[in-house]
Amino acid sequence: MEKIYTKNAPEAIGPYSQAVKVGNLVYTSGQIAINPATGAVEATDIVGQTEQVCKNLTAVLAAAGVGMENVVKTTCFLSDMADFAAFNEVYAKYFVSKPARSCVAAKTLPKNVLCEVEVIAEL
Repeated sequence: MEKIYTKNAPEAIGPYSQAVKVGNLVYTSGQIAINPATGAVEATDIVGQTEQVCKNLTAVLAAAGVGMENVVKTTCFLSDMADFAAFNEVYAKYFVSKPARSCVAAKTLPKNVLCEVEVIAEL
């Protein structure tokens, strides 16, 4: 197992890695809308937060040597399913290969963000 780290994504806020490589797969930890340059959640709406989450995932995957086109599965968490359509609009811009996906409502997410996404990508 190889741990993945990049300064271009938020630091882990707990005892975990940004991602790990195991065999020919990369597993990311859930990314939330923290701007890695400031360490703060700056966006206040689902569109802005989803954009930041996708940028963070792009950075973590790049550090692992893969891109968004290599993602085979995503797990998405929304604090409010009323945001589903707006979330999907941004998500579709980044996940053009249409990987398998689960999307569930979560009562509360870290730092009270509106969404969190984790992915599995193939090397």
